[in-house]
Amino acid sequence: MKRITTLLLALGILAAAPAIAVAQLTEEMRRDGWVSIFDGRTLEGWRANEPGGTGNFAVENGILVGTGGRNHLYFMERLTNFELKIDVKINNDGNSGVYIKSQWQDNAWPTTGFELQVNGSHRDPQKTGSLYDIIHYLEAPHGDDEWFTYHIICNGNRLECRVNGRTLWVYVCPMERGGVPQGDNITPQNKRISQSGYIALQTHHQGSIVQFRNIFLRRLP
Repeated sequence: MKRITTLLLALGILAAAPAIAVAQLTEEMRRDGWVSIFDGRTLEGWRANEPGGTGNFAVENGILVGTGGRNHLYFMERLTNFELKIDVKINNDGNSGVYIKSQWQDNAWPTTGFELQVNGSHRDPQKTGSLYDIIHYLEAPHGDDEWFTYHIICNGNRLECRVNGRTLWVYVCPMERGGVPQGDNITPQNKRISQSGYIALQTHHQGSIVQFRNIFLRRLP
């Protein structure tokens, strides 16, 4: 009986504990210059571009959760060269995105910068791993309601995307190498990787539930 009681107590403690460890940087990551930009408790440092300042985003049990219609939550530091690591989970028929190099826009879809798509099963054919309107991935590298990790490296005119540790692509901005622009909505004004801009997280439509955790940034020279 004592053994069973001890086991039940241990299970109770585990059930009461958070499901994940939030913002746990390793010592090696700290030495390499990584910092957490989401504290797991508040939206400090972030601002939504819809009225109210937090929009459809809230912190729940250490996780940043986005629901409902269009909204974009900006990390309010202009960045040029950096690495971003972020854990993401999206529900069935959900749609979201991780934006980089975006400029601030009130009450609008971002029209500047680049969007890395978050989409497992939404009807939009551009799934997770897509660089929206530029590089198209037609099959998501994860399932619905399944955590995956984006690792985005932005340096000079070069953008690299990794999912769960695997490099999917390296994109060199044609605007900055003398090439011909590719894809829709690409102009010199809104698609230069070397420009500074904001990271932004998206809620897309009613019914989408997107979750973010362990949001780590490393600023590069």
